[in-house]
Amino acid sequence: MDPDASGPLRVLLVEDDDADAVLVTEHFADADLVVDLDRATSLAEAEALLDGIDGALDCVLLDLALPDAHGFEGLRRLLHVDGPAVLVLTGRRDEALGADAVGVGAQDYLVKDAVDGPTLARAVRYAVERRRSDSVRRALRDAQLRADENARLERGLLPTPLLDDPAIHILARYEPGTEQTLLGGDFYDVVESSDGLLHAVIGDVCGHGPDEAALGVSLRIAWRTLVLSGIDPDRVLPTMHELLVSERSHPTLFTTLATATVDEARERLTLRLAGHPPPALVGEGDDTHLLSTERLGVPLGIGAGRTWPSLEVELPPKWALMLYTDGLIEGRQENGEVLWTDGLQALLREVTTGPTPWRDDPAAMLDAVMERVRTLSTARTDDVAAVLLVSDR
Repeated sequence: MDPDASGPLRVLLVEDDDADAVLVTEHFADADLVVDLDRATSLAEAEALLDGIDGALDCVLLDLALPDAHGFEGLRRLLHVDGPAVLVLTGRRDEALGADAVGVGAQDYLVKDAVDGPTLARAVRYAVERRRSDSVRRALRDAQLRADENARLERGLLPTPLLDDPAIHILARYEPGTEQTLLGGDFYDVVESSDGLLHAVIGDVCGHGPDEAALGVSLRIAWRTLVLSGIDPDRVLPTMHELLVSERSHPTLFTTLATATVDEARERLTLRLAGHPPPALVGEGDDTHLLSTERLGVPLGIGAGRTWPSLEVELPPKWALMLYTDGLIEGRQENGEVLWTDGLQALLREVTTGPTPWRDDPAAMLDAVMERVRTLSTARTDDVAAVLLVSDR
C-alpha cells in the first residue's frame, strides 16, 4: 500500500535539540512525502501526546538521547503492540546503538548528520510499511493460533463415537454461535460399553469462552471414563457434579446435561436430565415426539448433594433418538418468540413428513432441521449441537 494513498502521514518527532528538529522539518520540506508533523522534547511529553492525539499516528521519529530516558528505555516505552512505527535517530558516534535498537523493536534507524530529505522520506515510508506488514503477519499468526485452538477444542468436545453395534448409526452436527470466535461449552459423546449397553450424553456449559470449552472437554472425558469403568449409573452425574465444582473457573458456572442409556436389546431407554431440554424420539410425521421432563433435575453445579432420578422409556422398533443443546431451540424468531421445545417438535414432524421416508437419508433430515432453525432464528449467538442415534433393529 502507498502511504500517500490515504493522505498525509502523521509523524511525531521526539527530539530535545531545536536545531535537529528544524533540520528534520526542512528534510521533510525537501522530500516528496507530505506529513503532519508533531514534536515532543521529552519522553514524558511524547507519551502525553500519544495519549491525546486524535486519530492514527503512523510513525515516531525518536532521538535516543533524551533528557528523561536512557539507553533503550524510551524506545521500549513507546513500542506498543498496535502502535505506530518507530524510527530511531542517532548521532554518528551512536550508530551501533541505532542498529541494536532495531533488535529491540524499532523498524529502522537513521544517523542524523548522514540523512537528507529523500533518505528520510524513504526511511519513514519503509518503517510505516514494515509496521503494517508486521501487523498483518501478527494477525495471520493469531488467526492460525485460534484455528489450532479451535481444532484442539473440537477434538475434545466433538469426539469419535466408540461403537461396535452395526445396527446403530450416529450422526452429529455442531455449529458455533455466529458471533463467537471460539468453540463454546457444548459437548457430546456416544459409547458402547462391554456389557452391550449404548450410552449417549449431550451437555452445555454456560458461557462461550475458552474456560467453558475446556470445562466441557473435561466433563465429556469424565463421562466417558465413568461409563466405561462400569460405575453405578446413579453415581455418574453426582461425580460429574463434583468434578465441575472443583474445576470451574467461577462459582456460578453450571452445566445442563442429558444422558441416555439403551439396553442390550435396544428396546428400552433410561433417561436422566440435569436441567436440559428433553431428547426427541423421531418417527414419521406425528409419530415424532419429545420425551417427558417429569424427572427433570437441576443442572450440574447447582446446589450440593443432588441426585438425578431416571425415567424409563419403551422404544419402538427401528427407533431414532435426537439429543440437542438449547441453542437449537432458543434462537429468537421474527415475531420475537423463541422456537422452544413445542416449536422443535412441530418442526421435526414437518421435516419427517413426506412421500419418501426420512430414514432413507437421515443425514439429510438432520441437515434440514439445522437449516430450518437457522432460517427461523433472526439472531442466534449460542452454539448448537445435535446428535441423532438411528437403530435399524
